[in-house]
Amino acid sequence: MKATGQKLLRFDRKLGARFVAGADEAGRGSLAGPLVVAGVLLDYACLKEHRVRPLTYLNDSKQCTEEVRERLFRGVLECAEKVCVRVIPAGDIDRNGLHRSNLAGLRAMLHALTPPAEACLVDGFRLGPTAPEHTAVVDGDEKSAAIAAASIVAKVTRDRLMRRLDALYPAYGFAQHVGYIVPSHTRVVRERGPSPVHRLSFNALAYATEQG
Repeated sequence: MKATGQKLLRFDRKLGARFVAGADEAGRGSLAGPLVVAGVLLDYACLKEHRVRPLTYLNDSKQCTEEVRERLFRGVLECAEKVCVRVIPAGDIDRNGLHRSNLAGLRAMLHALTPPAEACLVDGFRLGPTAPEHTAVVDGDEKSAAIAAASIVAKVTRDRLMRRLDALYPAYGFAQHVGYIVPSHTRVVRERGPSPVHRLSFNALAYATEQG
């Protein structure tokens, strides 16, 4: 496992700001369950070498095993100045649209961290004029420590929520696929219909396509 954390921390330090905020989401492509957006504020005046050891292996959450994500989640909580999370349920996504829900959530994260954030970074998306001043970083969760930390928080939070939903709706296998489209998930939805936490706006499109 590569010690990628220092590279990501250097990216943020080069901005010359003391307080750097990053925002990212998890669950954007999921058929069931919430979209989770997270924001992390790092204070680079306090993050000396010994203070960032818990972030040694910080990386995009998709590049980490579940065990490493859980360890990094604890490390982010230990190192961050502030962490914010918003859970956007399936019903809100159906009413407002996935992209609009995502942008609103990311904007809310930056507003919650500004001030004291002096530099705000978001993975990939420009958030519009109502957001605090920010920079959209393509593949930001592989470049910026603040964005990667937010990706870890969003992913771990969402996976934990999906395991709780698995206990409520055990037939759907949420603990295994955390709501994403896999053959076993598709089969159960076709047999039983969607659960109350499925995204019906996505469901109709996905299954119409699969059924031809």
